[in-house]
Amino acid sequence: MKNIVLNLPTLLFVVGTRAALAFGSGLLVSTRMTNRNRRRLGLALVAVGIVSTVPAALIVFAHSGRSVPDVAARAHALRLF
Repeated sequence: MKNIVLNLPTLLFVVGTRAALAFGSGLLVSTRMTNRNRRRLGLALVAVGIVSTVPAALIVFAHSGRSVPDVAARAHALRLF
């Protein structure tokens, strides 16, 4: 399993893109709002989620190639000294 370390703003961006896509999809299948408003908001959120997925994926894949030392191995090494 690979460890990917992202800083907080990057993590929030990636999570935000997924949330917009999921919430927009949920609105498109729900029946709680009027059809016109629900469809507009749902399509807008799905569009934002899809468009922002490409930069988010590029960021994550750029960070996935970095080697991150295992936290447990570092803690064990510190106990030896």
